[in-house]
Amino acid sequence: MNGISILWADDEIDLLAPHVSFLEGKGYKVTPVNHGAEAIRQAGLSDYDVVLLDENMPGLSGLEVLSRLKDQYPLLPVVMVTKSEEEMLMQEAIGSKIADYLIKPVHPKQLLSAIIKITDHKRLIAEKTTAAYREDFGALGISMSDPLTAEQWAELYERLVKWDLNLEESGDAGMKEVFALQKAEANRLFVRFIKSKYEAWYQAGATTSPILSHQLLQKKLLPLLDQNPKVLFLLIDNFRLDQYKVIESILSPFYKNTDTSTYYSILPTSTEYARNALFAGMPPAEIVRRYPDRWWSEEEEGSHNMHEAFFLGEWLKRNGRNISFHYQKITSLNQAKAMLDGVGSAMNNPLEVVVYNFVDMLSHARSEMNIIKELAEDEAAYRSITRSWLEHSPLLEYLEIAASRGYTMVLTTDHGMVKVEDPVRISGDREMSTNLRYKEGRNLQVQEDSIFSIRNPEKVQLPRKHLNSTYALAGSDQFFCYPNNFHHYAGLYRNSFQHGGISMEECIVPFGVFKPRP
Repeated sequence: MNGISILWADDEIDLLAPHVSFLEGKGYKVTPVNHGAEAIRQAGLSDYDVVLLDENMPGLSGLEVLSRLKDQYPLLPVVMVTKSEEEMLMQEAIGSKIADYLIKPVHPKQLLSAIIKITDHKRLIAEKTTAAYREDFGALGISMSDPLTAEQWAELYERLVKWDLNLEESGDAGMKEVFALQKAEANRLFVRFIKSKYEAWYQAGATTSPILSHQLLQKKLLPLLDQNPKVLFLLIDNFRLDQYKVIESILSPFYKNTDTSTYYSILPTSTEYARNALFAGMPPAEIVRRYPDRWWSEEEEGSHNMHEAFFLGEWLKRNGRNISFHYQKITSLNQAKAMLDGVGSAMNNPLEVVVYNFVDMLSHARSEMNIIKELAEDEAAYRSITRSWLEHSPLLEYLEIAASRGYTMVLTTDHGMVKVEDPVRISGDREMSTNLRYKEGRNLQVQEDSIFSIRNPEKVQLPRKHLNSTYALAGSDQFFCYPNNFHHYAGLYRNSFQHGGISMEECIVPFGVFKPRP
């Protein structure tokens, strides 16, 4: 016996005795009843795993029985069995949340397939997913050990994200642990790749460079502006490829995803550097040269990104696009509601730009509040919170309105984030920057080999605050702590989500194009 218990209600149940015997021969326990009232009574006497329910019975109809069963046992799976293929009937049954429906005459193997799909669905998915990952595990390992290009690293990371999501759904804890080890190894090798190639990407005539932050608008947005009369550019701060993947389906009722690709955030993978470079269309060192009064260093008061709209306007002018645009930055629920309230008068420009800071705020809140840390304990929980946020956010309604008005949407970010575990001691002068994943300052002292030290910032178009300033970037799951009170801060920030350093999650970020549905 497999322990699965089935309640089968049909006014011709005696004629279905061979079907009942077939199911019992497969190890199922079947309780047959011949009218709806008895089905409701039996459902209260025992815990059934599945109900097979005839739609056309005398007395209480199948739909009436279905309604009562769902009122009392909302999680009980019901398979409707009917002679009719009438569309209205099927819609009513499906609207009542049936698990499946079958059309008479029903073959025993059809019944078996429907029952297995309901009762063994998760186990079958887990077994198939685990087997497929085992098969791909070796191929991934071989790929990681090969000398990969930036494009091939992006493809590898997309494969890892796919397995991350699939293994989460399977619930196989052992295989998820194996995957975590493989992803950690991939990140270690990715850091080595960035250290060896990053400077070459900035050399004149570089042909192997991926699209970097300061090139994104030129290479990705400009063609869209030429092809579409209305474009909505939505940037969600601190947004990773795996989070992007889990919210795609929420957008599908009113947007069709026509292109998903990735680009590389510049280093450091922080808002001050990556997002300013993105909107200015130039690397940070050039921003400082051209607009020194619009670049904020970390120790100065105020936002590091106060001039994004100005930078965007200058970029449009440099590229001969004399179009109007509207820029909004959302950092609170009240601002999101205000954006939605004002959508009638605001959404009338060829280019609408929205920067949304929810995910970034969530990562900071998680570091500071234990309750958020418990809610977003790991990456799967983080994805779940991100999905739930969008489903209940004013942003979703705003996007639906944008689609109805014919806006093609770009969904992207400035950088991602990574869960950190490994504290690294670092020291320097007292003006050293405070970010946990990168440091900029004078006399930086750090011993770890995996740290990426940038001794000549001008070679990668980074500004210097002082003549002898250098940069140090943490890789993989590392984070910096000062020698003073090291263990306190190591414990405080271990297992938190941070950005600014080098990892696939921070550097390889999504760029999606969504066309409005008619």
